[in-house]
Amino acid sequence: MTTTRPRAAAKSVPRAAKSKAPPAPAPAATLASPTPPSGVLERGISVLECFTEDRLRLPLRDLAQLTGLDKATVLRLAGVLVRSRLLHRFDNGSYAPGPALLHMGMLYRRTFDVGSRLQPVLHRVMEQTGETVALFVRSGDERVCLYRENSAQELRHHVEVGARVKLADGGSSAHVLKAFTGGTTPQAEHILREGFAITREERLPQMASVALPVFDSDGGFVGALVVIGLAPRQSPAAQRKAVQVARHELAQAGFASRPPRDWKR
Repeated sequence: MTTTRPRAAAKSVPRAAKSKAPPAPAPAATLASPTPPSGVLERGISVLECFTEDRLRLPLRDLAQLTGLDKATVLRLAGVLVRSRLLHRFDNGSYAPGPALLHMGMLYRRTFDVGSRLQPVLHRVMEQTGETVALFVRSGDERVCLYRENSAQELRHHVEVGARVKLADGGSSAHVLKAFTGGTTPQAEHILREGFAITREERLPQMASVALPVFDSDGGFVGALVVIGLAPRQSPAAQRKAVQVARHELAQAGFASRPPRDWKR
């Protein structure tokens, strides 16, 4: 008589104890890759335009992603720009705007030949209004800050010289620039009649601004002077007072805030 040993029962692993594969990591955020420009000059310009206030240093990889160009092409273009001092290359291989751009920026400012007279005006307007004051000029579809005096208040709107903002984004200075340099703005009639534009939280939340045109003694249009600050501080009365202050200070320096009678844009 033979006996058979019962088979050991297979050990079952509770479902809860079974190991699960770790979830796949979320893909890292990548920079948008636009359609690369075809011309050599346009490609070089596209590399320079990658840099912003938030992107002062960029590695080759990011320059390639931002321009849509391959790394070999960007490396070749960057070499030319470095030799021209339009780009600076650090030891770790990253790039930044070069000193030649500063020189060209200073030349751009000098073409207006109004800085020595306008800067004191902006400073006096800032002191009397307590808010940030800037002068914007038009460059294509953008406005560029040429001069500025930032408010000394702790809570303020900070503007940097050279900052570029699309006209389509709005703001009182954008409306003034459109009214006197060509473009469509719903404030055109008010600007031509009253001589200034007012916006409240149009481009930036909790910010209000008032802007008026600036004309030189020869009648040429210079740009838009804007006073901008926190909306709670910028009541309609405060904004109209800022216009009076700016007009007075501009006149004292030989500028006008109204176009000459025979002026044509």
